[in-house]
Amino acid sequence: MRLLLISVGRRMPTWVNEGFADYAKRLRGSARLELVEVEPGKRSQKTDVEQLVREEGERLLSVAPPDHRLVALDIMGKQFSSENLAQKLGNWIDHAQDVALLVGGADGLSAQVLEQTDECWSLSRFTLAHSLVRVVIAEQFYRAHSIVMGLPYHRNRRPTKRI
Repeated sequence: MRLLLISVGRRMPTWVNEGFADYAKRLRGSARLELVEVEPGKRSQKTDVEQLVREEGERLLSVAPPDHRLVALDIMGKQFSSENLAQKLGNWIDHAQDVALLVGGADGLSAQVLEQTDECWSLSRFTLAHSLVRVVIAEQFYRAHSIVMGLPYHRNRRPTKRI
């Protein structure tokens, strides 16, 4: 199966590119993680932010393959544990379902994008830098894949109860 991270933004710091590439390389066999970048809108003091977000959303949707399940990443989306994500990933692998994850620009995703996606997830209620989102997504999908495949990367340690 193919996991496609489609993100608004260019020219990421080296640590972001290296972090994403490292986890994407570790995902082998039943799941592949790829990155597609779309150009952010030009911002100025006179920018119509709503129009800019709509245009970025159109660019995101235009590169999303029509046969992929669309997942928006938005602060108001549903949150998952690593184990829940592993269940989803396992199901997608079993059904050969390709997935495109959509990450908006600095001002988020348009209502149009959110309406056209199959699911909406949140990595955190914190607002995260878009560069960091790339690395977090790559690591979490590698973690989920390690859970599905029974690899030792993920440690399911629960805090012990204090007496």
